[in-house]
Amino acid sequence: MERQLYGREAIFDQAGLAARLTGLAPAGFAKVAYEHGDDPPVVVLTGGRGMGKTAVLKQLRHVYRTGTPVAFLDCGSVAAPAEHGPGWTPVTGALTELAIQLAPKAPAGKAVQFPRLALGLVAVASTGWTRDDDEQARRDLLRLGPVLATVNEKKGPAPGWVSELLTTLAGLALEGAAPIVGMVAEKTVETVVTELFGWAQKRTTPWYGSYPNAGDSGTRGLRLLAVDFERGGELRARAEAHLVSALIADLTHAYRGLAGSGARRGRPLILLDNAHLPLGRALVEPVLRRRSASGHRDQVVVFATSRMREHDGLRHAARLRLPEVAHTAPCPRGTDVTSGILAVELTPLSPAHVRTAFDRYDPHRRTPSGLARGVHRLTGGRPLGAVLLAQAAGEAAEPASLVPGALFDRTVELREDQPPVPVADELLDRLLPPGLRRDTLAVLAAAHGEDSARLLARTRLRGESYDGDVALRVRDLLLAEDWPVGPEHFIADPLLRALLLHRLRFHDGDHPSYAVWRAVHETLHSAYGEQHPAFRLHQKLVLGRAEDCVTHLRGTFPATGVLGWLGELRFIASAPSPRGRDSGPDPRRAAALGQESPPELPAGLGHDEVELHLRLRRLLHAMWFLSDPLVLPDDEVIDKMAHELRQLSGQHLTGNSVLWDAASHWPKDIRAWQAPSMPPGRDEGNSDA
Repeated sequence: MERQLYGREAIFDQAGLAARLTGLAPAGFAKVAYEHGDDPPVVVLTGGRGMGKTAVLKQLRHVYRTGTPVAFLDCGSVAAPAEHGPGWTPVTGALTELAIQLAPKAPAGKAVQFPRLALGLVAVASTGWTRDDDEQARRDLLRLGPVLATVNEKKGPAPGWVSELLTTLAGLALEGAAPIVGMVAEKTVETVVTELFGWAQKRTTPWYGSYPNAGDSGTRGLRLLAVDFERGGELRARAEAHLVSALIADLTHAYRGLAGSGARRGRPLILLDNAHLPLGRALVEPVLRRRSASGHRDQVVVFATSRMREHDGLRHAARLRLPEVAHTAPCPRGTDVTSGILAVELTPLSPAHVRTAFDRYDPHRRTPSGLARGVHRLTGGRPLGAVLLAQAAGEAAEPASLVPGALFDRTVELREDQPPVPVADELLDRLLPPGLRRDTLAVLAAAHGEDSARLLARTRLRGESYDGDVALRVRDLLLAEDWPVGPEHFIADPLLRALLLHRLRFHDGDHPSYAVWRAVHETLHSAYGEQHPAFRLHQKLVLGRAEDCVTHLRGTFPATGVLGWLGELRFIASAPSPRGRDSGPDPRRAAALGQESPPELPAGLGHDEVELHLRLRRLLHAMWFLSDPLVLPDDEVIDKMAHELRQLSGQHLTGNSVLWDAASHWPKDIRAWQAPSMPPGRDEGNSDA
């Protein structure tokens, strides 16, 4: 299926990264000059969940599938077949799958044969065969049938030669000094070569003479390969690495001598998703080692993905951000094996890209003009979130009054043969890894930093089954998944935090009391004493107790440095909204504009104090409303905020210029979809608007 990707032109343009590595333009397969000659790097696309790594690989498979051999493998989803023998491991299973996908004849070239790989796979499969269990051997040979068929399509695992092989094994003398496994492997390979291989394929057996201690004897190499595989540990890893080299050698041979014949164009493409997992590294590292240690050159282009930006497998990789590879992608080769990797960090979508997604799903422009930009701010440009929310907006029946937060409650149709799915649940399912419970994370999403997260874990998550400290374990799992954890918010990514807080409030259907939400925030409120007034007031505002916050701001306004006072105002007003799930007007807007019923004022206030109290009340609600990433900026509220700040400027003896600057710069920040700058105006000019 054709995928609509945004912001990935550096890879998919006609002279983009994919074209320069494969030698083929994505559209039309016109020839493109190779950037790295006969030494292409392994490209590793890095980025967290929802950054579009898998989408890029699947789009590469889609656009190149008729132009060159292509294989896609998710290294996290290689499942063991039923009743497999000890010759099956994730690596051998992955190699089998890759060969099956790479083999078929494409319009631009004939089918690819895999005689070297077939011999190696048969040799290691035989490690689990005995004379007393013909069925295991038969099952393993049938499983390897598609790879054997690349060598001889007519015979494959034909019953005749399979029976002959089993008869040979049954009569095999097991005496002697040679390991039994090696003898079985040698006889198995001998039968396969005799029955399946033609003259040209038989010449591939000596390739295994390069196996350690084989002494240039292919027969001995295959025997040692099986023995090492059967022994396990580092020896098995060595055998599996040689099988990876066999796959690459077969692909390289398929292109040898054909560069000018037109039989094949470009280079074959291997796509490995989740390659940061052990299987991915077991597939990639032998390719790199073969190229660097022995100087082998091959025709294979590998694109892989990794959620981890930093790990040993990338220690000496050349690192570039996606836009930097649009025209050139330097990858200087050093002495370390990992210097053959080009790590490309996938960057977030720009506001213009999100606007394009909205135009696709809302071609009649029914949604509010600022909604696309609000979704960009909420998602941080994370492609999964931005595109799914754009789809939800486009499919809404009444989209004219939508705000970003309302899209969480919508449903989207992902497949025609399945019912629509809730947006918030779908996003959490795809953003969170297995092993992280959503309800646990929802509680911790309310925390400011690690200390408050540990407090919530002790008081609200006592029944969790994690070993040791729940909060610290979750922190490590989040960091391993490339999710930021910060001092201001324990879960620092704005989209993930917003989704989890949405779940904390609504998942139990407890309308209108929202007992779980209130209990979590009451716990935090109680934990912050007088020494942490801003945190305590932040929690009061979450719980809807705005008057206590106004009273505090009024009491500290004339007595403190105004810059610290503004910072405290900004932090308190960053509290999540306590609103329930309704479609009515946001009460914070009415309070900011002074359009609500007069509030009950503290007793004993003089005229000037009443005026200051009401002004600060309007300012707090304006800041609270405008700081919320789930709503859209409102020009009337912005102007009111600026007016109140200018009025306050005339009332503060020492901080009038700072307040005046806030009245000038904060509206610009908010209209540029940024948080109000501290000190006011510090970040002016850095907007990506």
